[in-house]
Amino acid sequence: MKQSAHLVSRTLGMLAKEIKPGITTLHLDKLAYEFIKDNGGEPAFLGYGGFPNSLCISPNEQVVHGFPNKEEVKEGDVLSVDCGAILNGFVGDHAYTFEIGEVKPEVKKLLQVTKESLYKGIEQCVRGKRIGDISHAIQSYCEGHGYGVVRELVGHGLGRKMHEDPQVPNYGRQGSGKVIKDGLAIAIEPMINMGTEKVKFHNDGWTVTTLDNQTSAHFEHDVAVINGKPVLPEIPALRIWKAKGKRPFSRYPEPRKAPADVAVPSE
Repeated sequence: MKQSAHLVSRTLGMLAKEIKPGITTLHLDKLAYEFIKDNGGEPAFLGYGGFPNSLCISPNEQVVHGFPNKEEVKEGDVLSVDCGAILNGFVGDHAYTFEIGEVKPEVKKLLQVTKESLYKGIEQCVRGKRIGDISHAIQSYCEGHGYGVVRELVGHGLGRKMHEDPQVPNYGRQGSGKVIKDGLAIAIEPMINMGTEKVKFHNDGWTVTTLDNQTSAHFEHDVAVINGKPVLPEIPALRIWKAKGKRPFSRYPEPRKAPADVAVPSE
């Protein structure tokens, strides 16, 4: 899994150099497809449950699962780019929300808090704690800043399949859920809204937007528990925080089933 996650991280790092006003998200999708294939991998999203692209790209009020298209990215947009790759039989799955040029201060803060909440969750991913400790850390941090924490979409286990147990909600009670043990591999992915936590599922079967059309942010890391501690199987390529006008330095449904990262209520 380390190698597949490494490839995803490199892909997002490559894309960060290309994201700028005027580029189309469909072009970014083409670049990602070629990069993953050229490096010996397969795009994990392409064809998954019928999804037609290699990336999910979700601008502004879109939360997740956006289709790449021919619309040009604009100054002041934010762009969630969710990427998956299969290499040596294992899946890597990361997401990053990029700033396009200069964004509004309140949007910048949303992205900052969402990214920080991801690491708050990762800090709880240690042997002996529970999944609910991760969930609670993310929820309490984001709601403490006045943001809405999406309920209907969650993180997940991963390995040889894109979506495995356990589900990893971004909300929950401390001390609840599955006990964390060595060998656990999960994707933690806060999906945080500027306003209400409520979302709208569109008729295309994929696109999810905020109900109030305010901005959403999405960051995702694969995390493995090794020797009792969280390990991030990625490279420093994602230390790229903003895409300006010049070159700068995630969920998917199984066929005929509900989306695998849509929360299933406990009985």
